[in-house]
Amino acid sequence: MKSKEEEGMPTVSVYNQAGEKVEELFLRDDIFNREVDPHILHQVVVSLQARQRVGTSSVKDRSTVHGSGRKPFRQKGTGRARQGTRTSPLQRKGGVVFGPQPRIYDPKINKKVKRLALMMALSARWQGEQLTVLDRLQLEEIKTKTLAGILGRLQLTKPLIVTDQENLNLERSARNLPGVKVLRAEGLNILDILRHDQLVLLKPTIPMIEEVLGR
Repeated sequence: MKSKEEEGMPTVSVYNQAGEKVEELFLRDDIFNREVDPHILHQVVVSLQARQRVGTSSVKDRSTVHGSGRKPFRQKGTGRARQGTRTSPLQRKGGVVFGPQPRIYDPKINKKVKRLALMMALSARWQGEQLTVLDRLQLEEIKTKTLAGILGRLQLTKPLIVTDQENLNLERSARNLPGVKVLRAEGLNILDILRHDQLVLLKPTIPMIEEVLGR
């Protein structure tokens, strides 16, 4: 029988590696069942993608290009257009006009908004029935075929698998599977959640996520 605290809380089925349901799990309503605002998701995604840009493109303008300030030739009598300096953009090897300069692509987004967006992404996966919870996902050896078989039984085509700790056999087995990524819980982010069609959480990761986002 559900307690008063559990009434109205979202639930999710927990499966084993064979694709069999083993239990039901309650999720925090304020993390996995929030109203999703596409504007906030878009704002945070654009910010995170912008931060991945290096911003090191650089050219020399007329103040930084090597050259003296003397006139390249006399003002009159040559039949050529007047020129005042060898570093002019009109001269060969002169400075570049309005060229790119180093910059930082970092739109300012409040930490609370980023945290809210991550909870919305999790909520979108639960509400869209694209959230799968496994009690464990352990491979005896590095074997891509074994992992592909497990994902096939669970009907997962392009999942993001979130683990609670280092799992080298799983991480290396997933390398050759297109669209499959293994990520540890501390690195969970909105970009990876939205890039993949399904979100797979190992059961121990749920209290870790709820502890961090529920502060």
